[in-house]
Amino acid sequence: RRPADTEIDWKAYMQEVEGFANGTLDYTQLKGDTGPLVYPAGFVYIFLGLYHATGRGSDIRLAQYLFAGLYLLNLLLVFRIYCRTNKVPPYVFFFMCCASYRIHSIFVLRLFNDPVAMAILFLAINLFLEERWSWGCLLFSLAVSVKMNILLFAPGLLFLLLQRFGLLGCIPKLCICALLQVVLGLPFLLVNPVGYLTRSFDLGRQFQFKWTVNWRFLPEEVFQNRVFHAALLLAHLAGLGLFALHRWHSSKENILTLLKDPAKRKPTSPRLTVNNILWQASCVWPLNASSWIVFILFSSNFLGVCCSRSLHYQFYVWYFHTLPYLLWCTPTTKLAHMPKVLLLGVIELCWNTYPSTVCSSLSLHICHGLILLQLWYGTAPTPVSHTPPSSRKSTAMSKKAQ
Repeated sequence: RRPADTEIDWKAYMQEVEGFANGTLDYTQLKGDTGPLVYPAGFVYIFLGLYHATGRGSDIRLAQYLFAGLYLLNLLLVFRIYCRTNKVPPYVFFFMCCASYRIHSIFVLRLFNDPVAMAILFLAINLFLEERWSWGCLLFSLAVSVKMNILLFAPGLLFLLLQRFGLLGCIPKLCICALLQVVLGLPFLLVNPVGYLTRSFDLGRQFQFKWTVNWRFLPEEVFQNRVFHAALLLAHLAGLGLFALHRWHSSKENILTLLKDPAKRKPTSPRLTVNNILWQASCVWPLNASSWIVFILFSSNFLGVCCSRSLHYQFYVWYFHTLPYLLWCTPTTKLAHMPKVLLLGVIELCWNTYPSTVCSSLSLHICHGLILLQLWYGTAPTPVSHTPPSSRKSTAMSKKAQ
């Protein structure tokens, strides 16, 4: 029999978009049994399509079939990214697609909007790897319009755009992202702009302590304290700054050189193209440019997850498919494979503990900390004397990005 909470989540989504289907354009009036609508406009359009496809949300089984198809598509997109990076051993893919009860539940049983946003995000990353940056930015913005957690990838994407195009060159890409948000939200912005912006992009929203997965070991008054939230934000910004300065930045020059036109930079800062090998002057091992793009985006998101004010059970999908890459992108000896698999297993166990406990939340933070330490020390600076080879094909491919 269908669990009752499946109907609760799905029913709330359908109630939220039903008001729009009936002509309500005031965002503050779009509500469901679980409360007001708190997602951007892209969510409304996508779930409005599901609303009509499933007979006003009544055919939940059909919705689950559709989400099963989305799950398979998501795996295809993720596998394609991993094949381009060539970093993760093949046996790890078994754990990614067969060993997570929680992920299967989030996709096929609970019907959350998080998987929709992540599938669009992985499609955008595939476009970045194909040097189609404009289309990738468009899809990235579409993913943000479904759920704001995609913004955790934004610092990494901004870094990549600056590295690839410089300040002036990346402005058109950012305009693509902003313009799509305006176009999607225009019907609501024309009626109640303040209501739309405060509801769909509410960064100060409080979370309920009973659902937290990562901070269960704290007293509830600390969990709800604004000082604690500010401390997490500062830790997040500090982590991004450290990684940008010492792990993402590939040149010995000042990081402000990213603002320059790539053609005017010194030759020691190689241009980021997917068909050239990017030998990092600040890394202990050589990465091809596909791996480098994925490393920056995935680590940017992971830093945000580690410093999140609260992680609910459906948030697991925010970073589950990135964990194998984060664990295996650094040099791995034969003896180190088993501890990394064990780390994946402990993280899975933490997310499958319901309700969360002091032990499960502490264990999750310990696992996150170990991954961060591996990313930091596994990419420690060391002199590298290699020179990136030239490629005629890279010149032709770089034109696509324009």
